[in-house]
Amino acid sequence: MKEQSSVAVVILNWNGKKFLEDFLPSVYSSTYEHLQIIVADNHSTDDSREFLLKSGFEIYNAAEASAGKKYLIELPENYGFAKGYNLAMAEIKCEYAILLNSDVEVSPSWIEPIIEMMETDPQIAAAMPKVLMQSQKSLFEYAGAAGGWMDKYGYPFCRGRIFGKLEEDLGQYNDKSEIFWASGAAFFVRTELFNEIGGFDADYFAHMEEIDLCWRLKKANYKIMFCPESTVWHVGGGTLQAESPKKVYLNFRNSLSTLLKNKESASSAISSVFIRLLLDGVAAMMFLAKGKFSHIGAIIKAHWHFFAGMGRDWKKRNANKKIIKALAFDKNPSLNKKGIYNKSVVFQHFVKKINKFSDLNIEDTQ
Repeated sequence: MKEQSSVAVVILNWNGKKFLEDFLPSVYSSTYEHLQIIVADNHSTDDSREFLLKSGFEIYNAAEASAGKKYLIELPENYGFAKGYNLAMAEIKCEYAILLNSDVEVSPSWIEPIIEMMETDPQIAAAMPKVLMQSQKSLFEYAGAAGGWMDKYGYPFCRGRIFGKLEEDLGQYNDKSEIFWASGAAFFVRTELFNEIGGFDADYFAHMEEIDLCWRLKKANYKIMFCPESTVWHVGGGTLQAESPKKVYLNFRNSLSTLLKNKESASSAISSVFIRLLLDGVAAMMFLAKGKFSHIGAIIKAHWHFFAGMGRDWKKRNANKKIIKALAFDKNPSLNKKGIYNKSVVFQHFVKKINKFSDLNIEDTQ
C-alpha cells in the first residue's frame, strides 16, 4: 500500500487570533495522517503569536518538520495575502499544500477525497472543496461555492454564486467538475508546481491572485478541479469586508491586470481591457445611484494604478509565457478552456436577470 503523500495546511494569519481560536480546533480534527499544520504569521500586532506558541506550535524548520506537528512561520512584516503565501510556500517541503483562510471551519475528512483525486491524475494542478457559508450552512459561500468560472471579459463567478446572488446547496453541483479557478479560501495545490510557476503575483497584495495563478496553470494545460466529497464553511470578509472601498479597489485593479497578463493574444488582451473599463464605468454609475461615493473613488484609483503599472504587467505577461512553456503538462502549452463561459455574465445577470449558474446554458458556449 502506498504511503500517504505529505500535506501541509498553511494558514496565513494577520491579527486573526479570534479566528484561530474558533477554527483551528476543526483543523486539528482532520483525519489525514501525514499532515503538518502551519500558520504563517504576517507580523500580527495582536497576540496571535503568543496564542499559537501556548497552543503547541513550534517555530518552523523545514529540515526537521514532520507529520502530526504544528508549526509557526514568522514573517517580518505584513506582506499581504499574495506575497505572504509565496514566502511561506518557498519554505515548505510537503508534496501538497492547502492554503486555508483562518476564517474557515473544516470537516474531519475534508482532505482525503481531494488528495486521492489529485494522486490519480497528475494533470490536476489545483483543486477545491465545496465552500458553504459558515453562518448559514445550507448556502453556498461567495468565495468559491462549487467551483470558479470565468466569462469572456474576465468576470469571475461560481457554480452556486453569480455576483452577490448565493444559491442554496441542494446537491445540484455534487459532481466532480473541471473548473477555471479554485477558491483561495481552501486552495489545494502541488507545492513544487506552485513555486515553479511563480506562485501568486505579489503586487496584487490580496484578491484575484488565485484566479491569476489558475489562469497561468490552465495555459500550461493543467486542470483545476472541484471535489464535492470535501466540504468547508467560510465566514468571509475576515480581513476586508465584502464591499469595503479597499476591497473594491483591489478587485478592480487586480482584475484588469489579470486580463492584460493572461488573455491569449495581445489584441484580445487590449480589447478585453477596453471593454472592462467601460463596464467598470457602469459599475461606478451603480455605486453613484446608491450614494457610495468612496467606492467610485476606489474604481478611479484602481484604473489610474492599473494604467501606471501596464508596462510592468506586460513584462510579466512575456515572462510568464516562457515559464508556462517550460512547465507545460504536455510540453505543448495551450489554454485549457474548461470553466470559461464564452458570453458576458454581466449581461446575463443584470439584464436577463439570471441568478443561478444552472440557468446560464453553459453548454451553448463551450
